[in-house]
Amino acid sequence: MRTTRAIRTPGGLSVRLDVRATVVIALILLAALTASVVLIGTGDFPIPAGDVLKTLLGNGNAGQEFIINELRLPRVLVGLLVGASLGLGGALFQAVSRNPLGSPDVLGLSQGATAGALTMIVLFSGSAAQITLGALVGGLVTGLAIYLLAWKQGVHGYRLVLVGIGVSAIVTAVNGYLLTRSTLTEAAQAVVWMTGSLSGRDWAQVWPLLWLCAVLVPLVLVNARGLRMMEMGDDVSHALGVRVERVRLLLLVAAVLLTAAATAAAGPVSFVALTAPQLARRLTRSPGPNLLPSLCMGATLLVTADWVSQKVFGADQLPVGVVTGVLGGVYLLWLLVTERRAGRI
Repeated sequence: MRTTRAIRTPGGLSVRLDVRATVVIALILLAALTASVVLIGTGDFPIPAGDVLKTLLGNGNAGQEFIINELRLPRVLVGLLVGASLGLGGALFQAVSRNPLGSPDVLGLSQGATAGALTMIVLFSGSAAQITLGALVGGLVTGLAIYLLAWKQGVHGYRLVLVGIGVSAIVTAVNGYLLTRSTLTEAAQAVVWMTGSLSGRDWAQVWPLLWLCAVLVPLVLVNARGLRMMEMGDDVSHALGVRVERVRLLLLVAAVLLTAAATAAAGPVSFVALTAPQLARRLTRSPGPNLLPSLCMGATLLVTADWVSQKVFGADQLPVGVVTGVLGGVYLLWLLVTERRAGRI
């Protein structure tokens, strides 16, 4: 039995509050902040958590302030923002497609962003800013292609997933071709980027992601009610006054932008968008898309994975995308087995 409270404001507004989901979100946020503080203190020059907190509050010495504020804090913030963007984007794709496998990794969005980045690396020897722009454009073009190919008097879940899988295969082949056209130096640079890494990230990657999230996250949450109604079917949603295709297109564009921007900032970090919404749903036990819990779970997963990679293999020895790939692959196998036993696949 779920515990739901209704909160009414003096202005007459009423908000239903799911107590369990609220507690889960608070605990996930606490885990994300704890992992972030520990991660900031991890490296060749270890810093105790207490000193990290003092430095973040402006009470550290000059050496600690330089290491934390200039070297480590931007990397952690990029990790939090990338994880949050992937978690929210994955939740949107899974809700729109009504399929737990409907994530950017499966639908080809990450591969499309990779194609854009590889194009800038191989064909134009682009700078870091140009590679980022190429990844963003590649993700947007791929998302538009999937939407148009899946359109047939509207976009439906399984058709979106099937078209996405086909586009993913095509773009993966294009990526392989681009690698064969590259020099040894370009191929090495491309492979490092394609793995997904937070190494070397600075404030230049933080601010664009922060502004994008500041615009898109409230927009998505405002439309969360319509998305939840759409899970009952298009006909029911129409009857309840939801402009189904308008809401679906708006949320898909937001999901593509979030995924492409995250990929542009850190490379195609795999499986976070797939696993974060499912883990959030299992913790909250709440129906609906679970957008806010998925956002928080994505941020927690990525900074925790980055801490694991640094703790086990040393700073910058193992890209975070390798860790999320291993953990996500195990989770995907478990999910497939569970869906098969339930008779859904």
